Parts: sequence; structure tokens; C-alpha cells
Amino acid sequence: MSNKLSKTERIVRTIIAISFGGLGFTGGLLFVLSDFYRITFQEKSFWLGIVILSGLTGLALVIGFMMGPFLIRQTQRLIRWWETKLVKVPTADLMGAVFGLIIGLIIALLMGPSLSGIPIIGRYLPLVISILLGYLGLSLGVKKREEVFNLNRFRSVTIKEKKKEARQEDGAAASGTAPAESGPVQPESNFSGIPKILDTSVIIDGRVSDIYQTGFLSGTIVVPRFVLTELQHIADSSDALKRNRGRRGLDILNSMRKEIQSDIQVVDTDFPETAEVDAKLVLLAQQINGDILTNDYNLNKVAELQGVRVLNINDLVNALKPVFLPGEEMIVHVIKEGKEQRQGIGYLDDGTMIVVDMGRKYINQTIYAVVTSVLQTSAGRMIFVKPKYTDKRVFVEGEM
Repeated sequence: MSNKLSKTERIVRTIIAISFGGLGFTGGLLFVLSDFYRITFQEKSFWLGIVILSGLTGLALVIGFMMGPFLIRQTQRLIRWWETKLVKVPTADLMGAVFGLIIGLIIALLMGPSLSGIPIIGRYLPLVISILLGYLGLSLGVKKREEVFNLNRFRSVTIKEKKKEARQEDGAAASGTAPAESGPVQPESNFSGIPKILDTSVIIDGRVSDIYQTGFLSGTIVVPRFVLTELQHIADSSDALKRNRGRRGLDILNSMRKEIQSDIQVVDTDFPETAEVDAKLVLLAQQINGDILTNDYNLNKVAELQGVRVLNINDLVNALKPVFLPGEEMIVHVIKEGKEQRQGIGYLDDGTMIVVDMGRKYINQTIYAVVTSVLQTSAGRMIFVKPKYTDKRVFVEGEM
């Protein structure tokens, strides 16, 4: 790092030196005006006082000028440290903390005049109350941020729909019919076909939007409010990877609302007695007789055990992959070693892993192989093969 100071730092250094000089002059002036000085230096009090003031002021200026770079560097380091800490704090937490702190300090300011009149401790109470209420407001602001700020990026009812509802209520009032009371959401009456409930994993994955637009999925797409809340928490995470995944999910939902606006609904149905999002999804599916769309293998099994149909995107993708039966021939480009001794690894164009027995010696080469077995799971598929020949005929022409 260069020791040269920038123009701004030089100005700050000058200000620091002047500040130190002011402190030195003030200290010297207090000393010169003290009784000790007048009694000790009666005869030479004036000129000696000038010398002392000048000396202390000059000494303080020099000290301030010499310490300036050190103070500047330490201040910059402290600012960078705080900046690093604050960057990791989710924006929602930061906004809630600032809002709560401001409210707490305003309340303390209003209480100050009435407390200052208390004998003895009155002059200290406003400061104590400001610290306590400021901290209390900051703490509550962080904990209640979602209630203070409506941070959900989606609304189940748009402004246009609100106006429509208002017109309907006005019409009902004019005709003497009482409007329906608002209560727990009963979304099942508004669904077309069998509703498809999205979980967090399938939203972040993003492929569900493309699949729906192809027409292979029918029925209303349902996005529970508690899933949106989970996405919001992921998007506000201090972990960069989680934060990017959460924001990707929110962007995908935004895109889906624009493209298939009439077939996607955000429902507020919740189950406060249940903490787990997966359990809430199963309960919602049972309540509205819907299917769950997911990529989560564990949720897949849990939902099936409770009689809820699950549509796993990975199962659909695997079903669309080309089928290879034992004994069929294929061409494999071996790219790396396998976990087991002498194994080689290759991939199909769709990402399917191919494990080549005795294929380690063929790394970076393309060979003829024969399928020995296929392992199929909801998490993906693996194809096990062995070289078709044991001599030079195993190489694809031009790969020797």
C-alpha cells in the first residue's frame, strides 16, 4: 500500500493538526490563567505566558500533524470493518433497525422534558431513557420488520382487483345485498381443474414455468403465502448463494405472474399450529384437493405417505431422457476418473452420468461401450457401461 496521502487525506491531516493545536492552545491558556501560574511566575508572567502558549500550541500542532496519517488509516480501517459487517446484514433487518431506532429516540425525546424536572437524577434520566428506548426500538424493529414494512414482493390482489371488489361492494350496497364478510381464504372455489401447489425448491428451479407454458400441466398454479415468506427469508439471507437463489425464485414468480396471470393465485391459507413448510404444503394440498409440484425428494415421500399426489419435476425430466437397455451399444467420451478403482466417467448431452468400468485408461478418449445396467432414481439416472472391445477396435475412428 502506498504511504502517499490523497488530496482529501492531506486536508483531513491539516484539520487534525489544527484541532490538536487548538487543544494545545486551550491547555496553555488554562495553565496561564490558573492561580498556580500567577503565584509562581509573578514577575515574568506576561512574556512567559506568551512563550508557554506558543510552545504548547506549536507542540500540539506538530503532534497532530505527525499523528494525522495514523489516525486517518485507523479511521478508514474502522469504517471498512463496519461496512463489511453491515453488508452481511439483510436489507430488511437494517431498515427495521433504523426505523425502530428512530421511533425509540423520538419517544425518548418527548419524555425528556418531563423527566428532567426530577431532583438529583433528572439531568441524567433523558440520556438513560434515550439509550434504553433506542435499543428497545432497534431490537423490536429487527424482530417485527415484516410487520412494519410489507416486504412481500407479491400481492394476491392487485390494485385493479381491489377496485373491482370495491365496485362490487358498492353494487351490493345499492341493491340492498350485504357484501360477503372477509374471512379465511377459501380458494378451492376459484380454481380451475386440479390446482398445482408450488413449493420453494420448484420455484427456485424455474423449469415449472416452461413446462406449464407447453400445456403439459393443467389447473391453477397455487403459490401459498408461507412459501413466499420462506422465499423472502432466503432472498434476505446473509449468505450470498442463498440470497441469489431466493432472488431468482422471486424473479421467476414475477415472470410467471406476467405470463400466466389468470392461472396463478397467491393464497393466504396458513396453518399456524404447524411450523414446517413441507407439512403446511401437505395440509394445504389435502384441504383443496390439489397436487404438489416439487423437486424435494423428502417432501415427495412424505406427501405420498399421506395420500397427496406429488409431481416431481426431476421424474418428468428423467422420463424424457433416452432409454438405454442392458446390452445396447453407445459411444462414450471418458473425461475423468471415477470413485472406484479403474473407473472412468463420461456424460450424455442431457447431463446423465455414465460410469465406465475399466475406463480409467481411456480418459480424454472416445470409445465404443456396451450398457451393463441403469440406475434410475428421483434424483437422477446413472448408466453403467464397459468397453465393447479390449483391443484397438474399442476406439472410435480418429480417437486413437
